[in-house]
Amino acid sequence: MNPSQPVGKAPENGEEESRLLLRFATPRDPALIAKWISYQVINTERQDWRRGAEAAHRYREREGDLDVPYEHVETAGAFPLGRWLSDQRRAYRAGTMTGERAAELEGLGIVWDTADHGFETNLGAVRAYHERHGTLAAPRGATALDLAVGQWLTNIRRPGGLGKDPVRAQRRAAALAAIDHDWNPQTLGWTVDWQRHYAYLAQLLASGARPAEIVPGVTRHGDDIGRWLATQRRNWDRLNAEQQRRLGELGVGPQKAARARKAAAKPTTAARPRASGDAFQKASKPSSSTSRVRDPPRSPGDMRRPWTSTARGMS
Repeated sequence: MNPSQPVGKAPENGEEESRLLLRFATPRDPALIAKWISYQVINTERQDWRRGAEAAHRYREREGDLDVPYEHVETAGAFPLGRWLSDQRRAYRAGTMTGERAAELEGLGIVWDTADHGFETNLGAVRAYHERHGTLAAPRGATALDLAVGQWLTNIRRPGGLGKDPVRAQRRAAALAAIDHDWNPQTLGWTVDWQRHYAYLAQLLASGARPAEIVPGVTRHGDDIGRWLATQRRNWDRLNAEQQRRLGELGVGPQKAARARKAAAKPTTAARPRASGDAFQKASKPSSSTSRVRDPPRSPGDMRRPWTSTARGMS
């Protein structure tokens, strides 16, 4: 087995082959030997990296981005591009990647932190939702920019939904709060549904409507705000102090008028049995006028003169 590789210019016809590395009797250029060692031994890793960079370039040209699934393998050369990019991200986080390589990959559009990239993509969608609805209290099935923002917001409101890293979670929460301070109403003591209806009520009032005009059937974005408002007034005592305060600032309060009418109706209801009792007593009281008393039964042959209490009194 001959491990030597030709180095330098190939000999012309008739010249002796002098490029074998292990022929120590042949003079060698030290710089040429160092270059050979670099490319044939040390630079094996560089060649692999170059293959990966070229595969990434082809993918970027074909797909328009570098969002490569981990399991993806490029057909040309059967190169595992997804796994290779994952290795490059790991090297970047560890600080072992050169600035030249990082710049080349960034020029291709690599995303170093895929988790942050996904968050930023969804954050852009919820920002578009807020511009239309004025709140991030989206129902679970809501969408924006073809993304399921309602389900995404539901997921990140759960414990640990913003990530395990406390610094990252705090940064993400601040980004959401910059769009809507009440993006997570569960921390305030009420539901997303309540927050959405409250936000729509505030929008209706800000547009010039009065609370008395918002009756059942008045809707906004498909939600019946009038019916919801009537429920809040009727169940005022079930609201917490902050909910009552917020509604109060909008000019909304409990149904005091309804309670007053109910209280006023009680004496009338109680007087009815006495009135009917008096009527019964009057109806059953004997009349002072003269009444005819029936004659006792007679036989057909009895021709006695009929008598009455009036006639008897006159005799």
